[in-house]
Amino acid sequence: MLRVNPYLNFSGNCEEAFTFYRSVFGGELTDLSRYSELPPDTPPPESDASKIMHVSLPIGEGQALMGSDRPDSMGPTTPGDNVQISVNPTDADEARRIFDQLAEGGQVTMPYERAFWGADFGMCIDKFGLQWMVNYDPNEGT
Repeated sequence: MLRVNPYLNFSGNCEEAFTFYRSVFGGELTDLSRYSELPPDTPPPESDASKIMHVSLPIGEGQALMGSDRPDSMGPTTPGDNVQISVNPTDADEARRIFDQLAEGGQVTMPYERAFWGADFGMCIDKFGLQWMVNYDPNEGT
C-alpha cells in the first residue's frame, strides 16, 4: 500500500511545533532523531546537532505528520518551501519508478540511493516546483 504524508520543515522549532501538534491530534511522537545521531563520518555542524533530523506523529491509520529542522547551511524556511510530500511505496521497483518520474523535468536535490537508516531514499523538486521525498524501506512491514 502506498502512503503519502505531509513533511514539514522548520527553522529550529520543530520540536516545539510537534509538541503542539501532539496536543491537537493526540498520540505519541515516533522516530524522533536529532542531527547529532548522524553517522560519525558525516557529523553535523555544532549549531545543528541538537535540532530534529526527523520526527513522526501518527494521525490516522497508516498516516503521519512528519517533520524536521532545516540545517543552518540550507538557510531558513520560507512559506512555500517548508512543506514536502513524502511518498512511502512498499515495492522497490514502484519506488524507483515514482522517484524517476517525479524528477523528470525537475531537479534532484538528493539522489535516490540507499540511506544510512537502511531505506532507499531520494528528494526532488518536480517540474511544477513541488518538493517530494520518496522512501522505500525494505524492512517495513516485515
